[in-house]
Amino acid sequence: MAQHRKGPTAKEIALERIEILFDQAYRNRADPVLANRYVALAREIAMRRRLRMPRVYSRSFCPVCHAYFVPGENVRVRIQHGKIIATCKACGAVIRYPLR
Repeated sequence: MAQHRKGPTAKEIALERIEILFDQAYRNRADPVLANRYVALAREIAMRRRLRMPRVYSRSFCPVCHAYFVPGENVRVRIQHGKIIATCKACGAVIRYPLR
């Protein structure tokens, strides 16, 4: 007997909602309070569903204060010694990502 797929799983729905929320945060990046709220909602969904935040989205907010990054306004981005160094201007956290 063939198995039928009943529809999207909870994980797929959660990832779709996270994508929508980060899209809204990008569109409203001029309003930091609203953008940070969208990031907080996306994080809550990911934690509730025990999902790892996709790399594209996890690098677009501060892991310490959870502020949505807007380069030049609340984050300083530098490249040094094969690493991308992002400094959050809201809390002063320094985040280093390997440069591929």
